[in-house]
Order: sequence, then structure tokens, then C-alpha cells
Amino acid sequence: MPGQPSARGRRTTERKGDVRERAILDTCEALLAQKGYDAMTVGDVAQGAGITRGALYFYFGSKQEVVTALVARTVEHLWERSRATAQTDEPRQAIAAAMQRTVELWNEHGLVMRTAIDLSLTVPEIGELWKHTADLFVEAITRVLERAGIQAGTRPDQASAIAHALCWMIERTFYHASQESRENLQKASETCEHIWLISAGLIT
Repeated sequence: MPGQPSARGRRTTERKGDVRERAILDTCEALLAQKGYDAMTVGDVAQGAGITRGALYFYFGSKQEVVTALVARTVEHLWERSRATAQTDEPRQAIAAAMQRTVELWNEHGLVMRTAIDLSLTVPEIGELWKHTADLFVEAITRVLERAGIQAGTRPDQASAIAHALCWMIERTFYHASQESRENLQKASETCEHIWLISAGLIT
């Protein structure tokens, strides 16, 4: 009927609330870079998002909730980009792809990732998000190691234990390298990839 939006238009039109929430999270990420978590205020976030402080509280109850939502969005991107790792048949390709996708996300959102790590011990919601993300990566790394011929199991020389160590080694290495430069982050990634390949018995 004339004057009515098409079904296609209804599917592709973003809701006003979604636009505002994205603006809040984008502003929060920018303010983390400009001011840091401690100096950033709810008023700063609201102003940057083009809304009132009261309007922001409709979406989030505190600065901590805003940052938690930003971390959740970022780790979802991280997992989406690396999901194929557990599905790729050839271990070398899986490892290379996983490391490259992780580098890309740390280049784009390294500040959010470091903030998540810094707050994970004091903000339970962020700690749970980060641990869940790590668990997913440990599972994916375990599958790659098993496909490469490493025995399944939790003993120190078996896939699950090795994957756990590799996951947290990569996290800490990327945390520090991402503060220095993109070049250092790429070098750190290559080192982590080399260690992963050795652990998988793919190189000596």
C-alpha cells in the first residue's frame, strides 16, 4: 500500500535504540583512548553520544555497565573472527588464520582488550566475559592440536593442557606488544605462532 515501508525496508532499518546504544559504546571506546577508564565519566559518554545523561541511564546503569557492554561486543567480534580455527581441517592453516584474525582485532580494539584484562579481576561481569572467551579459545586450540596428532587429555604433555598454556601466553604477549606498536604486535604474533607450531609438532 502507498505510504507503507516495504518488508525489505523494515528488515534493514536499524532501530533508534540500537543506533543510540552503538553510539554510546563507540563513544566509550574513544574516551578510553582519550582519558582512560578512571577519568572517563558517564557525563562524558552521554555528551559524546549526543544524548543526555538521563537518556544514557535508560540503556546503562553506570560507567562500569557501559564498559562491560563494550567488552562484550569486542570479545564477540574476536570469537566471530576466530571461530573458523576449530573448523579448518589443516592445522597449519588454522593456526595462521587464528593468529592473523587475532592481530587484526588487537590492532582495532587493543585498548578495549587491555581494559578488559585490567578490570577482569575487579569487575566480576568483565572477568566472566574474559574467562568465557579464553575458554572458547582453549577449546579451539585444543581441537587444532588434536588434529595435528597431539594426544587428547589434560596431562602436561596433552592437548588440553598445552592449549591452556598457549592461550594465556598469547593473551599476555599481545597485551604488552599492543601497547608498543603494530610492528611489535605482528612480531609477537609470529613468535606465538612459531611456538604453537612447535607445540603441535608441526615444526622442530
